[in-house]
Amino acid sequence: MINYVWLIPLAGLAALGYAFLKSAWINRQDSGTEKMKTIAAAIREGAMAFLMREYRILAVFVIVVAALLGWVNRDQPDSHQLIALSFVVGAVCSGLAGFFGMRVATAANVRTTNRAREGLAQALDIAFGGGAVMGMSVVGLGVLGLGGLFLLYNNTHILGMAPGSFDVNRVLNVLAGFSLGASSIALFARVGGGIFTKAADVGADLVGKVEAGIPEDDPRNPATIADNVGDNVGDVAGMGADLFESYVGAIIGSMVLGVAWGRGLEGQASFNPIILPLFIAAAGIIVSIAGTFVVKTKEGGNPQAALDRGTFGAGAVMLVVSYFLIHAFLGEGTFNFNEFGVAHTFTAQGVFYATLGGLVAGILIGVVTEYYTSDHKSPVHGIARESLTGPSTNIISGLAVGMLSTAIPTLLISGAIMFAYANAGLYGIAMAALGMLSTTGIQLAVDAYGPIADNAGGIAEMAGLEAIVRERTDKLDAVGNTTAAIGKGFAIGSAALTALALFSAFATKAGLLEHGINVLEPSVMAGVFIGGMLPFLFSAMAMKAVGRAAFKMIEEVRRQFREIPGIREGTTPADHARCVDISTAAAIKEMIIPGLLAILAPVAMGFYSAEALGGLLVGTTVGGVMLAIFMSNAGGAWDNAKKYIEGGHHGGKGSEAHKAAVIGDTVGDPFKDTAGPALNILIKLMSVVALVIAPLI
Repeated sequence: MINYVWLIPLAGLAALGYAFLKSAWINRQDSGTEKMKTIAAAIREGAMAFLMREYRILAVFVIVVAALLGWVNRDQPDSHQLIALSFVVGAVCSGLAGFFGMRVATAANVRTTNRAREGLAQALDIAFGGGAVMGMSVVGLGVLGLGGLFLLYNNTHILGMAPGSFDVNRVLNVLAGFSLGASSIALFARVGGGIFTKAADVGADLVGKVEAGIPEDDPRNPATIADNVGDNVGDVAGMGADLFESYVGAIIGSMVLGVAWGRGLEGQASFNPIILPLFIAAAGIIVSIAGTFVVKTKEGGNPQAALDRGTFGAGAVMLVVSYFLIHAFLGEGTFNFNEFGVAHTFTAQGVFYATLGGLVAGILIGVVTEYYTSDHKSPVHGIARESLTGPSTNIISGLAVGMLSTAIPTLLISGAIMFAYANAGLYGIAMAALGMLSTTGIQLAVDAYGPIADNAGGIAEMAGLEAIVRERTDKLDAVGNTTAAIGKGFAIGSAALTALALFSAFATKAGLLEHGINVLEPSVMAGVFIGGMLPFLFSAMAMKAVGRAAFKMIEEVRRQFREIPGIREGTTPADHARCVDISTAAAIKEMIIPGLLAILAPVAMGFYSAEALGGLLVGTTVGGVMLAIFMSNAGGAWDNAKKYIEGGHHGGKGSEAHKAAVIGDTVGDPFKDTAGPALNILIKLMSVVALVIAPLI
């Protein structure tokens, strides 16, 4: 099968080609009235200005780290200075995915609004089309980058290997730099985007809605444009970068762990377990593209049913495709090798079962996440009811719901790990993570659709369009909240399994599998404790950054209401640009230290002791997954409790319960959109750093 690796980059090009055609189709649609175009232009300008300023800072980081990687890996027997190239390509691909997604999202939002004037079905086409560009850009760049570099490094002369002395371990060590580049950019994008969007959101909510009594998307609110910009930089570019690095990390981890399986095969067939993850990812692209064509609805239909049809339909088809690919690549024989000093026997069917288990676990985690965060379910109704007695009881109830919501996902993740390991060892765990992410193209399309629909509603409000338009965009947005919850469930589940796969790959490279890691060793136990602390330290940095940025935003909004006459009456326009600039400057400044913490901590621990680094990764993975589930679900529950009250329950908008719920929502905003999602990247990035430095320690 090694002779067909050239098909991998072609699948990536197919995804990018589809994204280009879909983007061109969206740009040909009418943008509506002049007022709509002006509002959309302000959102687009703010989003792209943030992205360009962020990328200028990250370019310096990429150059410095690439130079260090090239220098420390020169003349290494198990690595090569070209790891710097892998790092740069991974970083550039991650950045491009965010850029492409941002461009189309800020073009699709106003066109969704305009098509909502015609009907719900037409608006869904545009919003989902914008999400599809994001999804296909992510998987296309990931597969094209990994497949292209793998083909390049298979040339023995490139890595300085003598003819006939091909070393697949060396190739994979160098290729791991791609994952490091993707993860690094993803963390900065998630943290920076999260700080931006939540500073704007808190300012718009607390001053505009609570103090001034102005609706969230009312143009009189000075922070409203910044809030809409934040939807794009946080939920489009940030989520895209998040799933890009999960996707790449799952593939790399599977390839590294596939080396052990390859030892049971002869000749070129020994490469089959290594390249199988690339072919599954490539097949997932084709299946995801096909899935986008069934996401259609009629006027008066249910957008949720259309999105579910595409997502779950693609997942079902991918299972069938995976079955045949796994059996074609691995054959019908058995694979015998040792893990942790114990002999194991596995088969291709076991690998398929592990992949199936990962996909099922991801879906179930999404369903549980939706239960705890949906405004149609009892946990959120309970938070709304507690709001009747003030913000304190609202916050207590939300914290309790977030803590409670960790139980079932943890059991599902644990079950998926045990099931995958029983069927296919450590390789099975990596393939379970890949099973969750194999249809990332359409999963991310559905997820990115949400902020586009949200922006469309904001534009309808600001442009003063007829009420039916806002009703249609709100219906799309409500579905987007559900899909976002399911998407976050997939993100958390895949993060846990991907981190474990990368950790296993590190343990393999560092020679820890033979004797394992002794938790009674003081340095290992210290590593576990420090690792368990890091997610809390990281989250505290992100939360305090949001608080500082939100303070500046609140002061600016209050200043404008106080000093600019006519804003409340709508006779004088608010200074939206100033609010965008405050969020941008704060996000760029505040993202640096949390990002460096995630990179430097495993490096420092690794050069002290490989075993201690193993303990650090265990502590970070466990603590990070628990905290991520808690923060994401608590924040989502607070948000939807507010929306449930705004729907007319417990006094509706303007009531004391509503004011309490708004305060709870502002607490939950940095939980669910800054710290929580960034923790998914933290645990994977630290494992990737460990994998990259494994040949050096």
